Amino acid sequence: MSTKTALTTDTGRRDYDVLVAGAGPVGLMLATELQLAGARVLVVERRKEPDTTVKAGAINTASAEALERRGLLPAVEAVLRRLFPDAPKAAGSRRPASVGHFGGIQVSADPVDEEDPGLRDRGRPGWYLMIPQVEVERILGRRAAELGVEARRGVEVCGFEEDEAGVTVHLDGGGDVRAAWLVGCDGGRSLVRRLAGFEFPGTDPQITGRQAVGTVEGAELLERGWQHTPTGVYVYGPMPGRVRTVEFDGPPADRKAPVTAAEIEASLRRVSGVDVRVTEVISAGRYTDNARQVTNYRRGRVLLCGDAAHVHSPFSGQGLNLGLGDAVNLGWKLAATVRGWAPEGLLDTYTGERHPIGAWVLDWTRAQVALMRGDADTRALRAVVSDFLGTRDGATYYVKRISGLWQRYDLGNGHPLVGATMPDLRLDDGTRLSDHTHEGRALLVDLAGNDRLAALAKPYAGRLKLVRGGSDGAGVSGLLVRPDGFVAWATDGAGDPAGLEAALTRWLGDAASPCD
Repeated sequence: MSTKTALTTDTGRRDYDVLVAGAGPVGLMLATELQLAGARVLVVERRKEPDTTVKAGAINTASAEALERRGLLPAVEAVLRRLFPDAPKAAGSRRPASVGHFGGIQVSADPVDEEDPGLRDRGRPGWYLMIPQVEVERILGRRAAELGVEARRGVEVCGFEEDEAGVTVHLDGGGDVRAAWLVGCDGGRSLVRRLAGFEFPGTDPQITGRQAVGTVEGAELLERGWQHTPTGVYVYGPMPGRVRTVEFDGPPADRKAPVTAAEIEASLRRVSGVDVRVTEVISAGRYTDNARQVTNYRRGRVLLCGDAAHVHSPFSGQGLNLGLGDAVNLGWKLAATVRGWAPEGLLDTYTGERHPIGAWVLDWTRAQVALMRGDADTRALRAVVSDFLGTRDGATYYVKRISGLWQRYDLGNGHPLVGATMPDLRLDDGTRLSDHTHEGRALLVDLAGNDRLAALAKPYAGRLKLVRGGSDGAGVSGLLVRPDGFVAWATDGAGDPAGLEAALTRWLGDAASPCD
């Protein structure tokens, strides 16, 4: 298979600009971003229906804000009202009893400093929202359909050939499709990754984790919450019938074998020491702590996104959020490349910006596995870490990490906002800044009535939206916000917007470049 990276004008057949392999939340998020930005997208998915296996159960602040920037947060809140009818404030709650766990150590919300600069004034979403992954997938699937994304279920990529002008993709049950780009969003055992020859270094698994929802007889004898024992870790709850176990006996012999009630029962008995019976399994899965990441998220005209680019254990619920962040970062950059206005090197910033965050998540999960062992040394270390996480500084540090609010990109020196996600300012017309991001374009925000900003924005009209107004207490007079919500330029002054022209060129290209 060719891995040439030279890009030439495609004068031959092209059915789609981008073919996305995988219709999970990451693939659908990417498809909506691409379609919104004017690319022609095809999504293929081997499953005929959404995967209802128990997986991620929450999205963090970074993901919730990304959905809010596209007008999708009300749909999330509607799901939360349906799932939690007795908790009307669930969608915006900032004071749950626990904010999560680290290696099975529960972190209380009580010590968290809500006035910490990294947590204050984050708008409506709050720190995280308890929504099952399948519900996120359904929301994004409906949005993709509304935008006109073509999706084919029961169709799988089985091979492809790449050349300088595009990729010919062979589909099992769908013939051949010609696209300018192929993106693998096909999960941790990605076929696209393997066929394209991506390097995938990392660390081998030490554990087998199991999770299931079913019927457990004798559950009243189990301790609630995360329980560490000499033989592993188990959790029962918080919902009735929800079981999780972790055993340090290496990876499972057969990851593909069905997870039976007998397997869950045996694991729960080994770890808990309690004589329980699992009589029914409604949904179940296995996982390991295999931690690997591709060295580059792109090879020629093939890119990877989400679990296809990085795998790790699910502890602290970072996988779904990491993948959604990948999709939001890649979508506008790949669409700009397709449409012909991308500045040189724009697509390469996808790896440059997302790879370090993925590497951090891998280490975050590795550290948790290290704290779960049952030996005396680990128990002593776990006690120290537990004490730290119970302090104001420790709990606040944890929340900033799991919420994704620490993430920023190196977009240059200057204003403190540069490289961070945009503040969701309330403008004097009653709107929020996020209300102006639904179209997926970059924003140039003028809060000081500076006509020079309007003049600089005009040539970029197809790629940029000018927002003018006022905002009390904003602490900033002008912002350039990329389509993914990250601030590329900011100023506190009302005079000449120094550095703005360079930022516009760096991220939106030459104003004279065509948009198609």
